[in-house]
Amino acid sequence: MYETIDRLLDGPPPGASEGELVDWITRLEAVKCRAEAVQAEAGVRLEEPARARQTRVGVPARKLGEGVASQVALARRVSPAKGAKLLGLAKILIAEMPHTFALMQAGLFSLWQATILARETACLSLDDRRVIDHELCAAGPDGEPAKAVAMGLRQLENAAKKLAITLDQESVVNRAANAAKDRRVSLRPAPDTMTWLGALLPVKDGVAVFAALDQAAKTAAAAGDERSRGQVMADTLVDRVTGREAGVKPRIEVKIVTTAEALAHDADQPAMVEGYGPVPAAWARESLADAEVFVRRLFTDPVGQLVAMESRSRMAPDGLAEFITTRDGGICRTVGCDAPIRNIDHVERHADGGTTRAANLQGLCERCNQAKEAIGWQARPGPDGSITTITPTGHVYTSPPPDTWRPDPPPLSRAEFALRDVLLDHTLAA
Repeated sequence: MYETIDRLLDGPPPGASEGELVDWITRLEAVKCRAEAVQAEAGVRLEEPARARQTRVGVPARKLGEGVASQVALARRVSPAKGAKLLGLAKILIAEMPHTFALMQAGLFSLWQATILARETACLSLDDRRVIDHELCAAGPDGEPAKAVAMGLRQLENAAKKLAITLDQESVVNRAANAAKDRRVSLRPAPDTMTWLGALLPVKDGVAVFAALDQAAKTAAAAGDERSRGQVMADTLVDRVTGREAGVKPRIEVKIVTTAEALAHDADQPAMVEGYGPVPAAWARESLADAEVFVRRLFTDPVGQLVAMESRSRMAPDGLAEFITTRDGGICRTVGCDAPIRNIDHVERHADGGTTRAANLQGLCERCNQAKEAIGWQARPGPDGSITTITPTGHVYTSPPPDTWRPDPPPLSRAEFALRDVLLDHTLAA
């Protein structure tokens, strides 16, 4: 019999033995699984009144339920895209995979394990999906534990794939053929001014790319190159994709937001790289010196207020939309959302009297921009640059102001005024 959740969350008592500590971890894992099942059920139930409310006011059938996934995302502090996936998974588990969901409710199956089964059966008919659900997650005839409980993640994935192929090989083959349409490249920040560059490719292409990079590393090692295998592969990837010759300065176009003092001297205020985040001022200075062309520098006063924009590219867009994108760091302003900005939209709707000015504009991704238009959603800007969002259920979420936003900055000095005028009217020397 489990202790109450509160008792479990208080943690093991001082002096607990190793065995007791392991038991505590096991019980807490079961609570996590059960909590994920309850969250899934609550999300599905949340959609019912939302759809009914939208039906009453004449929302088209294809838009019924719009905004619910965003509410789930805000409540769970994840991105709207993740919220939509969680809600979709919850519907599948409850309606189509009862044995899998029952294992979660019993504390024996995690949400990720359930996700694997749902993913590997997505191309099957409802009847075939239920066969796999029963085969792997139902208890045995004599009360034996479900097969899936004792499986590792890779074992679970392989077991589901084998059953799917056995039941409907044609659907699995068709799914694999269509998967190539989802090929893409992604970029995300890594620690210490590094980034993770990833690509989702058909297996033959991915293996071919890796083999080519591996061969380049072997050739370099044979020639006495002192770089590690990983370094050679990474450098070769960059050189071949960009067409850059070894030793040639990179041609880049990236926005670096920094104070004029930090760029021209040795001030240590952090700079901001759009799409990445804070970087040391020294790193920004070195990167600008190393780049050949096309670096756009955006200058702030000493307290962070954007005051000027300079570009060494031929086209220097200086419209309000670009200003907002830069101010918001290129990331959607919705709490928990890390998607790139795709739309510049009013915080307070224009139809409700919202003005088209920087203080009432925000950068949003496509999903969040659509969600806020659903019935019952409201938003308002704060005097400090924050944005308060109110969902149809009355829950309130506040997005803090961007790092580059400051209210009522102090007057610029004469030197700063002069610098701003130079930046706005002329091109700085390299």
